[in-house]
Amino acid sequence: MFVPSFYREPDGAWMAELVRGNPLALAVINGGDAEGPFATHLPVIPDPAAHPDWPGDLEGATLLGHMNRMNPHWEALETGAAILLTFSGPHAYVSPALYEVTPAAPTWNFTAVHVRGTVQKIESVEETLEVVRSTALAFEADFGAGWDQSESLGYFRRIVTGVGAFRVTVTSAKGMFKLSQEQPAEVFERVQKSFDGSECTRHRETARLMGRLPR
Repeated sequence: MFVPSFYREPDGAWMAELVRGNPLALAVINGGDAEGPFATHLPVIPDPAAHPDWPGDLEGATLLGHMNRMNPHWEALETGAAILLTFSGPHAYVSPALYEVTPAAPTWNFTAVHVRGTVQKIESVEETLEVVRSTALAFEADFGAGWDQSESLGYFRRIVTGVGAFRVTVTSAKGMFKLSQEQPAEVFERVQKSFDGSECTRHRETARLMGRLPR
Protein backbone atom coordinates (compact mmCIF):
# COMPACT_ATOMS: atom_id res chain seq x y z
CA MET A 1 0.00 0.00 0.00
CA PHE A 2 1.36 3.39 -1.01
CA VAL A 3 1.08 5.79 1.94
CA PRO A 4 2.12 9.44 1.43
CA SER A 5 4.07 10.72 4.43
CA PHE A 6 1.32 13.05 5.69
CA TYR A 7 -1.21 10.17 5.76
CA ARG A 8 0.86 7.80 7.88
CA GLU A 9 -0.60 6.75 11.21
CA PRO A 10 0.53 8.81 14.22
CA ASP A 11 1.74 5.60 15.92
CA GLY A 12 1.29 1.83 15.66
CA ALA A 13 -1.45 1.79 18.27
CA TRP A 14 -3.79 3.49 15.77
CA MET A 15 -3.46 0.47 13.47
CA ALA A 16 -4.11 -2.05 16.24
CA GLU A 17 -7.15 -0.05 17.35
CA LEU A 18 -8.54 0.10 13.80
CA VAL A 19 -8.16 -3.67 13.35
CA ARG A 20 -9.81 -4.38 16.70
CA GLY A 21 -12.75 -2.13 15.86
CA ASN A 22 -13.03 -3.40 12.26
CA PRO A 23 -11.95 -7.06 12.44
CA LEU A 24 -13.58 -8.31 9.23
CA ALA A 25 -10.52 -8.67 7.00
CA LEU A 26 -10.19 -9.23 3.30
CA ALA A 27 -7.64 -12.06 3.11
CA VAL A 28 -5.76 -12.22 -0.20
CA ILE A 29 -3.30 -14.76 -1.59
CA ASN A 30 -1.85 -15.17 -5.08
CA GLY A 31 -3.00 -18.76 -5.56
CA GLY A 32 -2.32 -20.75 -8.71
CA ASP A 33 -2.06 -19.19 -12.15
CA ALA A 34 -5.36 -20.71 -13.26
CA GLU A 35 -7.55 -19.77 -10.32
CA GLY A 36 -5.80 -17.10 -8.26
CA PRO A 37 -5.68 -14.61 -6.78
CA PHE A 38 -8.09 -15.58 -3.99
CA ALA A 39 -9.84 -13.07 -1.73
CA THR A 40 -12.14 -13.95 1.19
CA HIS A 41 -13.80 -11.77 3.81
CA LEU A 42 -13.25 -13.32 7.22
CA PRO A 43 -12.99 -12.36 10.91
CA VAL A 44 -9.55 -12.03 12.49
CA ILE A 45 -8.45 -11.91 16.13
CA PRO A 46 -5.09 -11.99 17.94
CA ASP A 47 -4.05 -15.47 19.06
CA PRO A 48 -4.98 -15.45 22.77
CA ALA A 49 -2.15 -17.89 23.51
CA ALA A 50 0.33 -15.26 22.33
CA HIS A 51 -1.62 -12.12 23.25
CA PRO A 52 -3.87 -12.24 26.35
CA ASP A 53 -4.74 -8.64 25.47
CA TRP A 54 -4.83 -6.93 22.08
CA PRO A 55 -1.26 -6.11 21.00
CA GLY A 56 -0.40 -2.43 20.82
CA ASP A 57 1.77 -3.08 17.78
CA LEU A 58 0.72 -5.42 14.96
CA GLU A 59 4.21 -6.18 13.65
CA GLY A 60 5.35 -9.52 15.01
CA ALA A 61 1.86 -10.35 16.32
CA THR A 62 0.12 -13.68 15.75
CA LEU A 63 -3.42 -13.51 14.35
CA LEU A 64 -6.10 -16.16 13.92
CA GLY A 65 -8.60 -16.51 11.09
CA HIS A 66 -10.98 -19.12 9.71
CA MET A 67 -13.02 -19.82 6.59
CA ASN A 68 -15.28 -22.47 5.08
CA ARG A 69 -13.30 -25.55 4.02
CA MET A 70 -15.47 -25.75 0.88
CA ASN A 71 -14.00 -22.44 -0.23
CA PRO A 72 -11.35 -23.04 -2.94
CA HIS A 73 -9.30 -20.42 -1.12
CA TRP A 74 -8.75 -22.94 1.70
CA GLU A 75 -7.33 -25.53 -0.67
CA ALA A 76 -5.01 -22.94 -2.21
CA LEU A 77 -3.81 -21.71 1.20
CA GLU A 78 -0.42 -23.20 2.06
CA THR A 79 1.60 -23.19 5.25
CA GLY A 80 4.58 -20.89 4.82
CA ALA A 81 2.92 -18.84 2.08
CA ALA A 82 2.47 -15.08 2.18
CA ILE A 83 -0.93 -13.57 2.90
CA LEU A 84 -2.31 -10.04 2.87
CA LEU A 85 -5.05 -9.01 5.30
CA THR A 86 -6.72 -5.67 4.62
CA PHE A 87 -8.91 -3.87 7.14
CA SER A 88 -11.09 -0.84 6.37
CA GLY A 89 -12.00 1.71 9.02
CA PRO A 90 -14.15 4.87 9.02
CA HIS A 91 -14.36 6.75 5.72
CA ALA A 92 -16.35 9.61 4.23
CA TYR A 93 -16.79 11.65 1.03
CA VAL A 94 -15.33 15.17 1.08
CA SER A 95 -17.33 17.69 -0.97
CA PRO A 96 -15.33 20.46 -2.70
CA ALA A 97 -17.90 22.91 -1.30
CA LEU A 98 -16.13 22.57 2.06
CA TYR A 99 -12.91 24.02 0.58
CA GLU A 100 -14.64 27.30 -0.33
CA VAL A 101 -12.27 27.81 -3.26
CA THR A 102 -12.58 27.30 -7.02
CA PRO A 103 -11.40 25.29 -8.84
CA ALA A 104 -11.47 22.30 -6.50
CA ALA A 105 -11.88 18.55 -6.72
CA PRO A 106 -13.72 16.07 -4.50
CA THR A 107 -11.93 13.38 -2.55
CA TRP A 108 -12.54 10.66 -0.01
CA ASN A 109 -11.17 10.55 3.52
CA PHE A 110 -10.53 6.97 4.63
CA THR A 111 -8.65 4.77 7.05
CA ALA A 112 -7.16 1.36 6.27
CA VAL A 113 -4.56 -1.10 7.49
CA HIS A 114 -2.74 -3.66 5.35
CA VAL A 115 -1.15 -6.55 7.25
CA ARG A 116 1.28 -8.93 5.58
CA GLY A 117 2.28 -12.20 7.13
CA THR A 118 3.08 -15.88 6.85
CA VAL A 119 0.39 -18.55 7.05
CA GLN A 120 0.28 -21.64 9.23
CA LYS A 121 -2.72 -23.87 8.46
CA ILE A 122 -4.31 -25.55 11.49
CA GLU A 123 -5.27 -29.15 10.75
CA SER A 124 -6.24 -30.36 14.24
CA VAL A 125 -10.00 -30.43 14.89
CA GLU A 126 -9.46 -29.49 18.54
CA GLU A 127 -7.25 -26.52 17.64
CA THR A 128 -9.76 -25.43 15.02
CA LEU A 129 -12.53 -25.64 17.60
CA GLU A 130 -10.45 -23.47 19.92
CA VAL A 131 -10.07 -20.86 17.16
CA VAL A 132 -13.86 -20.80 16.67
CA ARG A 133 -14.46 -20.52 20.41
CA SER A 134 -11.82 -17.82 20.88
CA THR A 135 -13.20 -15.82 17.97
CA ALA A 136 -16.72 -15.94 19.40
CA LEU A 137 -15.46 -14.97 22.87
CA ALA A 138 -13.45 -12.03 21.51
CA PHE A 139 -16.28 -10.61 19.44
CA GLU A 140 -18.91 -11.18 22.10
CA ALA A 141 -16.73 -9.22 24.52
CA ASP A 142 -16.25 -6.32 22.08
CA PHE A 143 -19.55 -6.25 20.19
CA GLY A 144 -21.97 -8.71 21.77
CA ALA A 145 -24.84 -8.77 24.24
CA GLY A 146 -23.60 -11.16 26.92
CA TRP A 147 -24.16 -14.42 25.02
CA ASP A 148 -22.86 -17.53 26.83
CA GLN A 149 -21.47 -20.05 24.35
CA SER A 150 -21.35 -22.96 26.82
CA GLU A 151 -24.70 -24.42 25.71
CA SER A 152 -23.64 -24.26 22.05
CA LEU A 153 -20.37 -26.21 22.32
CA GLY A 154 -22.02 -29.38 21.07
CA TYR A 155 -23.23 -27.50 18.00
CA PHE A 156 -19.73 -26.07 17.51
CA ARG A 157 -18.32 -29.60 17.51
CA ARG A 158 -20.81 -30.70 14.85
CA ILE A 159 -19.93 -27.91 12.45
CA VAL A 160 -16.21 -27.50 13.11
CA THR A 161 -15.18 -30.17 10.58
CA GLY A 162 -16.30 -27.73 7.89
CA VAL A 163 -14.08 -24.95 9.22
CA GLY A 164 -10.54 -24.21 8.05
CA ALA A 165 -8.52 -22.28 10.64
CA PHE A 166 -5.10 -20.70 10.30
CA ARG A 167 -2.52 -18.53 12.04
CA VAL A 168 -0.76 -15.54 10.56
CA THR A 169 2.58 -14.35 11.84
CA VAL A 170 2.64 -10.66 10.96
CA THR A 171 5.76 -9.55 9.12
CA SER A 172 4.68 -5.98 8.37
CA ALA A 173 1.77 -3.61 8.85
CA LYS A 174 1.01 -0.34 7.09
CA GLY A 175 -1.74 2.10 7.93
CA MET A 176 -3.20 4.91 5.86
CA PHE A 177 -5.18 7.53 7.75
CA LYS A 178 -6.21 10.00 5.03
CA LEU A 179 -7.99 12.63 7.10
CA SER A 180 -7.40 15.98 5.35
CA GLN A 181 -4.04 16.47 7.07
CA GLU A 182 -2.66 18.24 4.00
CA GLN A 183 -5.34 20.95 4.12
CA PRO A 184 -5.01 24.37 5.79
CA ALA A 185 -6.31 24.46 9.37
CA GLU A 186 -9.52 26.28 8.46
CA VAL A 187 -10.38 23.75 5.73
CA PHE A 188 -9.55 20.83 8.01
CA GLU A 189 -11.89 22.24 10.65
CA ARG A 190 -14.74 22.72 8.15
CA VAL A 191 -14.39 19.13 6.94
CA GLN A 192 -14.33 17.79 10.49
CA LYS A 193 -17.33 19.90 11.52
CA SER A 194 -19.29 18.73 8.47
CA PHE A 195 -18.57 15.09 9.25
CA ASP A 196 -19.36 15.52 12.94
CA GLY A 197 -22.77 16.97 12.10
CA SER A 198 -23.69 14.21 9.68
CA GLU A 199 -26.47 11.69 10.36
CA CYS A 200 -24.13 8.98 9.03
CA THR A 201 -22.30 7.10 11.79
CA ARG A 202 -19.38 6.47 9.46
CA HIS A 203 -18.91 10.22 8.91
CA ARG A 204 -19.04 10.92 12.64
CA GLU A 205 -16.46 8.19 13.32
CA THR A 206 -14.21 9.81 10.71
CA ALA A 207 -14.63 13.18 12.45
CA ARG A 208 -13.68 11.58 15.78
CA LEU A 209 -10.41 10.31 14.32
CA MET A 210 -9.71 13.70 12.76
CA GLY A 211 -10.13 15.22 16.23
CA ARG A 212 -7.38 12.98 17.57
CA LEU A 213 -4.77 14.01 15.01
CA PRO A 214 -1.84 16.11 16.21
CA ARG A 215 -2.14 19.50 14.50
